[in-house]
Amino acid sequence: MNLSLIPGGPEAFELAAKFCYGINIEITLSNVAMLRCAAHFLEMTEEFVQKNLEARTEAYLKDTVLPNISNSISVLHRCECLSPVSEEINLVNRLINAIANNACKEQLASGLLKLDHNFPMKTMPNIEPETPSDWWGKSLSVLNLEFFQRVLTAVKSKGLKQDMISKILINYTHNSLQGLVIRDPHIVRGSLLDMELQKKQRVIVEAMVSLLPTQSRRSSVPMAFLSSLLKTAIASSASTSCRSDLERRIGLQLDQAILEDILIPANSYGNNHGTMYDTESILRIFSIFLNLDEDDDEDNRMRDESEMAYDFDSPGSPKQSSILKVSKLLDTYLAEIALDTNLLPSKFIALAELLPDHARIISDGLYRAVDIFLKVHPNIKDSERYRLCKTIDCQKLSQEACSHAAQNERLPVQMAVQVLYFEQIRLRNAMNGGHNQFFFGTINSQFPQRSSSGAGSGAISPRDNYASVRRENRELKLEVARMRMRLTDLEKDHVSMKQELDQ
Repeated sequence: MNLSLIPGGPEAFELAAKFCYGINIEITLSNVAMLRCAAHFLEMTEEFVQKNLEARTEAYLKDTVLPNISNSISVLHRCECLSPVSEEINLVNRLINAIANNACKEQLASGLLKLDHNFPMKTMPNIEPETPSDWWGKSLSVLNLEFFQRVLTAVKSKGLKQDMISKILINYTHNSLQGLVIRDPHIVRGSLLDMELQKKQRVIVEAMVSLLPTQSRRSSVPMAFLSSLLKTAIASSASTSCRSDLERRIGLQLDQAILEDILIPANSYGNNHGTMYDTESILRIFSIFLNLDEDDDEDNRMRDESEMAYDFDSPGSPKQSSILKVSKLLDTYLAEIALDTNLLPSKFIALAELLPDHARIISDGLYRAVDIFLKVHPNIKDSERYRLCKTIDCQKLSQEACSHAAQNERLPVQMAVQVLYFEQIRLRNAMNGGHNQFFFGTINSQFPQRSSSGAGSGAISPRDNYASVRRENRELKLEVARMRMRLTDLEKDHVSMKQELDQ
């Protein structure tokens, strides 16, 4: 007889043989699964003898294993090497259903206990309310991927809370991906070891994404976790549907992201230009967020004008606050990727042109990013340089940014002329006491509280500057004269360049 064919192998056969000879055997969490499977395989059922091995193991399962979550998980883990017999006798499904039912009962009991402690009439002295138990979620990390997926599907169908599901997924993903680190693909491209690691990463990530809670703008899944999943999905060449799902989830809650969340390394295997970051993915993510903004506009088209005005004008509007956060995030991202010498101008321009006009109250962040890009990429075409600078709204530049731009030799002539023109008007308005609201006054009157929210902290209103302007009146007049001279020179250069182009 080939003992390896028996579920549990020689160990299970030895225990079953002892049982047959009347030797008392101890049934434990570590052996109950293999004994139950061995009893089925060896037909040690009630048909032959009462209280046979099958009945003994069933009694242990019902009394000790199935009522307890931790015990059920432990026995389920033992079933991984007992297939297909463990499936034939329905042991795996029973354990999974027991885990799901007990988890939801525990969730309900925890909620009722919290409710009791929060209700004034039932508050008892010296009793601390218990926190929701998530210990069992951590113990699921011992399961293989297939069993874990089945358990998660079961608890979701039973109504386990989404935040609890998110915690379980985060813990399992962290434990599963530990050690699966691909070495530098430039050095070991095509290595069998790294290809195997990449495959394991891909399988785990695609499985985790399929188990994520329902997509929403207020998802219980942390942004940092979604970002790490997307980074791994790109690195492991996960399916397009998997990456698209993650991109949409991140786009739905992009206003909660920080720079680190969107600095996604490019996949070295398919990166022909050798760029550092995957800008295509980020472009899609920001587009998803902006399309949500447009959808909200469509949904609110029947609202009255006063409510619509609040959405755009008030800094307290959740919608406007979100888009301001996202615009600041994009400008910071642009400044970071601008340092990549291999980044194509077209990729940078596509991101710089993405936001609508109302998304930025001040353009200093975008100007800084563009200036960095021009400094790192000095040999780009004049047409690309012009299109790049065209994304900057000169009327939304702060005094410091205008002063810098006016002397910035990296800018094309057209933009330098425009900056000097608006700077001249700004200085004139400042000396006149700020009565003409053409420049910064226009912006500040539309957004009276923006600076307090942090979005427009770089802008200085004429009223705030009035006292200092009076003290520096002479210097300002000299600066205006200098700028007029440079403006005249630049206009001459512009005319001569235009004539050369016409020829």
